[in-house]
Amino acid sequence: MIKLEYQRMLLLLREEEQLHLEALEQEAKEICEQLKESVFRMTQQRESLKEMYRELTEMCHKPDIELLQGLENVLEMTDLAQMQKPQPVNPELPSWPVSGFLHILKNFRVNNVLSQTMTVHHAILNDASVLFEDDHPRASRQPWGGACVVSWGTRAFTSGRHYWELDVAQSSSCVLGVCKSIFTSDTSINISADEAFFLCSTKMNSQYILSNTSPPLVQFVKRPLGRIGVFLDYDNGTVSFYDVFRSSLIYTSLPSAFSSPMIPFLCLKSP
Repeated sequence: MIKLEYQRMLLLLREEEQLHLEALEQEAKEICEQLKESVFRMTQQRESLKEMYRELTEMCHKPDIELLQGLENVLEMTDLAQMQKPQPVNPELPSWPVSGFLHILKNFRVNNVLSQTMTVHHAILNDASVLFEDDHPRASRQPWGGACVVSWGTRAFTSGRHYWELDVAQSSSCVLGVCKSIFTSDTSINISADEAFFLCSTKMNSQYILSNTSPPLVQFVKRPLGRIGVFLDYDNGTVSFYDVFRSSLIYTSLPSAFSSPMIPFLCLKSP
């Protein structure tokens, strides 16, 4: 009876996987079409601006009277150029729930992984800030303005599988994951970039940018609404991040043999 139930669940998961893959493929096709359309519109906009520039250059050499008479046409061209401005493509992918994953991960759940806390004004990753406030997480080296709260574990994991959840709902920006070593002073914290696996959520104006390190990649999925699950599989050398509310995977790092104990880490910026 138990064996039959496992076989039934396996069949359901395979069907769910196929549905998700088909949906992702369709989503990829739609985004590609949107990108092609955007490229076409940008090409048209470029040619239109070239023509406008040529006409304006010619007008600059005309007498003042003719220039004033053509002012209305200039304003019309400017308005038309603004109306034809291509809109950016939103590459955000849907977050598909994975049936039963939370139930399985909770078999590896550990509590109270963050036992040390301090307020700092600088959080440094190997002499370069991991907390960004420019338009793109990989394009800036400016640290967060203001203080942030940093927490980490005194217990380091050296083997096995471990899962914990962290609530980031009340933070405008956050960094969480695991790292090899942490060095602290009275007002700052320094983290070795070697074997550091972080998920970063940074608020820019009214939008959030979700990205990860090792390697640095932007994740085009919705920002988690509450708790983020972290699953450390030390023996297989992977770190996974989950959106608990949506029961979906955010990102799993590529397999890499860990050479040092891994320490849980969390950095929160106040709203």
